[in-house]
Amino acid sequence: MNKLYFLLILCFIISCKKEQKNTLQKIKKALPAIVITDARTIDIDTALINAYKSKTLKQFYLSSDNKTIWGNLKKRSYILSLLKKSDELGLNPNDYRVKKMEVYETQINQLNNKQLAEYDLLLTHNFEKYVIHLYEGKLNPKYLYRDWAVEDKNLDINTALIKSFNHNTLDSLVENIQSKNQTYKQLLKALKLINSFPEDNIKTIEFAGKIVLKDTNTALINIKKRLLYWNDISGKDSLTAIYDNKTFEAVKKFQARHGLAPDGVIGASTIHALNFSKEKRKHQIIANLERWRWYPNELSENHFIVNIPDYSLKVVENQDTTAVRNVVVGTSKRKTPVLTSTLKTIVFNPTWTVPPTILKEDVVPAMKRNRNYLKNKNITIYDTAGHVVDPANWNENKPRSYRYIQSPGYNNSLGLIKILFPNNYSVYLHDTNHRNYFERSNRSLSSGCVRVENPLELAQHILDDSKNWSKAKIDTIIARKKTTSIRITKKYKLYQWYWTAWSEKNQLIFRYDVYNLDEDLYSKLRN
Repeated sequence: MNKLYFLLILCFIISCKKEQKNTLQKIKKALPAIVITDARTIDIDTALINAYKSKTLKQFYLSSDNKTIWGNLKKRSYILSLLKKSDELGLNPNDYRVKKMEVYETQINQLNNKQLAEYDLLLTHNFEKYVIHLYEGKLNPKYLYRDWAVEDKNLDINTALIKSFNHNTLDSLVENIQSKNQTYKQLLKALKLINSFPEDNIKTIEFAGKIVLKDTNTALINIKKRLLYWNDISGKDSLTAIYDNKTFEAVKKFQARHGLAPDGVIGASTIHALNFSKEKRKHQIIANLERWRWYPNELSENHFIVNIPDYSLKVVENQDTTAVRNVVVGTSKRKTPVLTSTLKTIVFNPTWTVPPTILKEDVVPAMKRNRNYLKNKNITIYDTAGHVVDPANWNENKPRSYRYIQSPGYNNSLGLIKILFPNNYSVYLHDTNHRNYFERSNRSLSSGCVRVENPLELAQHILDDSKNWSKAKIDTIIARKKTTSIRITKKYKLYQWYWTAWSEKNQLIFRYDVYNLDEDLYSKLRN
């Protein structure tokens, strides 16, 4: 009996604690109440709320006791105005049912209680959707790409909206949830700038080959029209078929804006860039705005930022750009992944282990043609027991049963240095044995890793210790050809990202879309 009594008491205590825990969880998750002091309210039938099949919306209206909140004309007008001109931020007004809400607004005095409730739900649902789109984008890159690893962004939209609603700071909410990054702001300026251009009806430039200064070619007439349209030629032009000095300078300006070698030679790349219409360039800007909403709103104080289509790396410390480097990135077949990470280790005199893709596509075919292919590249073959395998005894039918390691040295595929950071793609920053690649304008040439120009100077900059890691000390390590790993003590975030458009000094800047992502992304945004 005593035992049974004890068990009953114990169950009661556990039940009370569980109930207390659930109550605390409910309190913790509870939203602030919506303060309505200046508007008439109407009860909303929960069936209308449930029809949206949105937990967020359901939770939101619980905080208003399932009553309407948009009785204030000024607040309604502000929301409608924002949604109507959302295209100025690269969004699509059609995503927010603006036309239906405008009909409700024009008939506001004739609406019955059910219609007023429906209008209220539309305002809340679509404004929240608009804010989320501005904060984290309309689409999720995780569902679009296999080689993108962008950190999650989460916004407690209900709490944010209620607080701004109660404090009459809806405008601040819209401003504060957008990216603070300069590139994002430059993209908004670029969208405004391209919208200022008239509609263009210039014919496609049909030309293959090259045009150089003083040449005569009928294609130059449409080329000059394009240069005039984009303001690369100032004033008027006679539109002759002669490649004169004025056009030559305009072409160089155009090439520089598009990341091409500004040599004035009109070839395939220049013609390709010239043939973009205003509408296509606008699509490109909108796609890039979406991407920047996937990225963090604020960047780390000290960071490396790689722009893949620009083939560039910048080191930023305390909001100051302290180093700039040209880089080589992956080909369209072996793309450089988009990711965010933290720099961890510098490795001097790295060895290089041939990865599976290169083994399959490059090494195996070459070895079948010439058994000394790897030996000539200073690459040693090891079996599973770690024994060196003579190339003559290599089994071409089981190439993956070996490891292939290249010794350190100036001609190692990774060069003299690699910089490691955690990621799921086995990529890193490194030197290269093809140092002439940095002279090219198209540098989409690697197998996925990012090759960096003058990396030893960059290593000295990162280590930032003139006593222990002077140039002389680093040169000594390199000369020994012994693999040496150094932990990076200063925290640098790495942002390896992708953007092909922005603006500078009231000029539109574009880069070649090396992985053909822009138009596909724009199409998905508008579907």
